[in-house]
Order: sequence, then structure tokens, then C-alpha cells
Amino acid sequence: MGGERIRSVLAAPVRLCAAVAVALLVVAGVSAVAAPEAAAYSWTRQLQEGDSGDDVQELQIRVAGWAADEASKTNVAVDGQFGPGTKAAVSRFQSAYGLSASGVVDTPTQDALNALEDSDGSTAHFDFAEFESKDGAGFGSGNVDASTVQENVRRLMYKLEAVRTKAGDAAITVNSGFRSLAHNESVGGVPNSQHTYGIAADVVISGQGVGDTIGYAQTSGFSGIIRYDTFTHVDSRAEYDYGASSWYWSV
Repeated sequence: MGGERIRSVLAAPVRLCAAVAVALLVVAGVSAVAAPEAAAYSWTRQLQEGDSGDDVQELQIRVAGWAADEASKTNVAVDGQFGPGTKAAVSRFQSAYGLSASGVVDTPTQDALNALEDSDGSTAHFDFAEFESKDGAGFGSGNVDASTVQENVRRLMYKLEAVRTKAGDAAITVNSGFRSLAHNESVGGVPNSQHTYGIAADVVISGQGVGDTIGYAQTSGFSGIIRYDTFTHVDSRAEYDYGASSWYWSV
């Protein structure tokens, strides 16, 4: 966590230097493409139980992987209403990151949440490219449009960040993320596979077994968990109206 805080503190001067460099290139008549700015969310207030709004919804996306203390078929509702479930998830997040587990989203908590965000809107330990369809379709040609897939993947990343933390910061390999309809068919997936919406991933945690991965997933709000011999399938089917809204744990 210390490294992430340092990155957050240094982000502003790094962006300033990048901007100055681009300006000098333009003055010199050299064409340049500016690097993307860090997309740290602009929290404008302290959040606590009883609050509502878009910022609460964004908070819920970021703490969704802290849904429970033990295996439980429960998730954090992403509805913009700061209720008891959101407060409990915030408290678990705070405890995991060495913060006061007050359930109140104060400045240190907001800083910790933003430290998990990367400059392109992905997360600190996952890239969008890891989740793109392996047939070259990117996030296109699925059961929903590409922008919806990307947002679904972003939300999935935050849950996987929680799993990663619970696994002692062990690296997670994504064997399969989003699948285009064509790729899904080629690998034998069912037509309504959760992969075709960008809400599923087949994952392996470095140095840990399938049983360990399942244990972390069962506390992280995943409503779909399927055990395979060498990897674990996780998805968020119960949170979406994609035709498979009931919980399914085959573990």
C-alpha cells in the first residue's frame, strides 16, 4: 500500500512534466501525442451512510469486491444509495488497506480508492487488453455494445483487485475475459455466456490453487463461480439483466 500512496503523491508533478514536454515539442514544430492524464476520480465530499448520488455509485463499484467477511451469496448493490451493505464493504476495504474502519469515506479512503485506478480508467493491476476477445475483436461483436462491455470489464476489475489483495497481492492471470460471439462459439461457449457481456473472467492466482481462488471469490460478490481443474470462472450474473440473474456456484 505504501508504494501506491507514493504513486498517488507523485502523480501530479509527473503529469506537469509531461505537459511541459509536449508544449516544448509543439513550439519546436514537432507533432506530439500527449500521454493520457491520470483519471483519478474527483471526490467532492466525504461520503457516509444515508448519502446518495453518482459518487456513491462509483464508490460501490470500487468496493464491490469487499461484499462479505466469509463465503456468502451477497453483493454490494450499485444503486447510488449508501446503505448498510455499502458501509460494511467500505469498512472491510479500509481494514485491508490499513485505514480506520469507520465506514465513512474520508480523504484517506478516497486516496486509497484512487490509488487503485490507472490513467486509462482500468485498475492498478489489470489492463483492458487482458480482457479483450482473443480473436482480435477487442470489446466488439458481443451480446452488448463495446462501450458497455468496457464498463462491465472495469467493474469486474475492481472485484478482482479485491481478490488480489485477499490473496496477499499475488498476481492474477486472466485466461479468458470478454469473448466476441464468434470467439465464444469457437471455444464451445453457450450463446448467452457471461463472457459475451464482459462480466466474466477465467482466472488463475499465482502460487495458489483453485480452492483458494474460490474462497476469495466467495467473499467478493461474485454471483457466478465455477470450479475447473486448473482455473476458476467468476462472473457477476446476478447484477445484470442478461438472462442469468440467479446465483450459481458450482464449486
